[in-house]
This record gives sequence, C-alpha cells and structure tokens, in this order.
Amino acid sequence: MTTVLITGGAGFIGSNLVRFLRRERPDWTLVNLDQLTYAGNAESLADLRDDPKHVFSHGDISEPAHVDWLLSKHPVDAILNLAAESHVDRSILRPSVFIETNVGGTQVLLESARNAGVKRFVQVSTDEVYGSLGATGKFSESSPLRPSSPYSASKAAADLLVQAYGHTFGMDVVITRCSNNYGPYQFPEKLIPLMIANAIEGKKLPVYGDGMQVRDWIHVEDHCRALLAALEKGRAGEVYNIGSDNEWANMQIVARLLEILGKGRELIEHVKDRPGHDRRYAIDAAKARSELGWAPRVPFSEGLLRTVEWYVGNRGWWERVRTGEYRTYYERNYGGR
Repeated sequence: MTTVLITGGAGFIGSNLVRFLRRERPDWTLVNLDQLTYAGNAESLADLRDDPKHVFSHGDISEPAHVDWLLSKHPVDAILNLAAESHVDRSILRPSVFIETNVGGTQVLLESARNAGVKRFVQVSTDEVYGSLGATGKFSESSPLRPSSPYSASKAAADLLVQAYGHTFGMDVVITRCSNNYGPYQFPEKLIPLMIANAIEGKKLPVYGDGMQVRDWIHVEDHCRALLAALEKGRAGEVYNIGSDNEWANMQIVARLLEILGKGRELIEHVKDRPGHDRRYAIDAAKARSELGWAPRVPFSEGLLRTVEWYVGNRGWWERVRTGEYRTYYERNYGGR
C-alpha cells in the first residue's frame, strides 16, 4: 500500500491519524480530504504543512466531481472514511446536515472508489449505532443497530450502505465502530476538552442530567493503531468493535479533571438532559484483539493526565477554536497555493 485517502483528516481523530500514519508508515503518501467545517481545523496539522507525503485537499465528500477528480489525480490504494458530522447535540438541532454528509457523502465516496478501483474502503463508525445498554452487558459486532439520535442514525445508515456496496458490487470494505475517544486536538464542545477549557477559565462545567451516563473511553492514539490494523489485517466485509474496557460515568470524568487541575467541584453545574440521551455504552473488542492483533496501550490515568497537560500547554489552539479565529488558518497558509 502506497497511497491512502483519509477523509476528515483535519478533524480530531483524523488529524491524530494522519500524524500517526506519517510516523508509523513513513513511505505512504496521505491524501487528506476535508471540507474544514466547524470541527475541521487545518491548524491541527500545521507541522505537516510542508510535508510532501501529506497532500491536503479542501473539499466536500458529498461532491462527486471533486472526489472523482481527487481519485483520478492520485493512485489511491485505500480510503479511510472519517469525514462526518459527529456531535449529537448539533444533530438534534439540524438533522438534515448529518444526512447529507454522513449518508450522502459516504455513498459518493463508495461510488467514486468503486469506479476508480480502490482496493479497500474502511468506514470509521461509532458504537452509538447500537443504541443504549442497561447496567450490564456489552455491544458485540452482532448486536442489532438501534440508533437513538439523528447523528447515530446517519452513521448506521452509512454503515449499511458500505455493507451493501460490499455485497452488491464485491467491494473490499471494512467497518470499525469505536467507543468514546479523548486526547489532543479534540474540538472543545466534547465532554473532556470542554470541561478542561471551562475549568482553566474558571467557568461553570455543564453536566447533563445527573451525570451518570456511562461511556467506554479510549485514547485516540489507541484508536489510530486499531484503524491501521483494520486497514492492513481486517477481513473484507467484517465489522470490528474498538474499545478499551474502560467505563466511566460522566460525573467521574468531570471530578477527576477538576482534581488534576486543582479546581473545586463548585464549578459543576447540572443542566437539563439531552433529548434521548443514551444511558450506557460498552464495547466488546474481543474480535479486534484476536483477528487484528490489536490491544489498547494507553492506561486511562496516564492518557487523561497527558490530555489535560496538552490542553494546558496549547491554550492558544483551543482559544482560537472558541473565538472562531482558527477558521482563518487555512486561507493564511494555503490560500495562495
């Protein structure tokens, strides 16, 4: 494999994946397609701006002409599709945008990949397609899809399209479904970076409902390692769950972050719960462990501390995101190219 198209490569997981692959597969050329919507930040890849093995393309996965042009210009061997609208709250406010990008965009990519003869298509999905669990049990790859929000419904629909293209057209497709990610470069509307940023600024930390919603947390570096394993070792047509057996309630996360930052719990503010808020997710990643030879390596205590340290040390990055100044980075640095 020599050339890989990564869609959504300026987002949180995408930018970490690009940097991870440049380190782990230095001979590969990475073509990075990102529309730079609100959560796409070209500044997250500033260190790769002059890297000849990282080709950035500003464009929309929902535009067939642009995707076709990109695949004709570069001899792409595989696609890792991370491009997605991904915030549940935003999907409740504007569901149509999520359908257009997550469903329509995935179909455009699949069709272009099929026509261009791309060898492998990896769809990066989410555990949220499975819906909510009770107090016990875990999601396996055979669990039924029961999405609860417009976001998770759009991702479930995209997964089904990917499987249909594999079945109908014989495409080599792999789907990964991961639990909650955390780490550097995460857009500060998500739980962990939001709480860190607010605590640093002495602002209230808004917690939905009673804060006892449980999630399985995985460091983004471990997720990137799993995606590389799925790309290189995954069986065509298979789904792989990615999780780290690391369940925490939101309130526990918030309390630990305040402890690390030396802030008091009086900053916590309970707010009205999100409509249809799933109570618990938990992932059984046994299949990924056995078939891909993958296992998480970053202990949560270490990963969380490293994450806090990154946000403390990179305050300018998330402050520019909050003010919207980050949107001007692309034009300043790429506009003349």
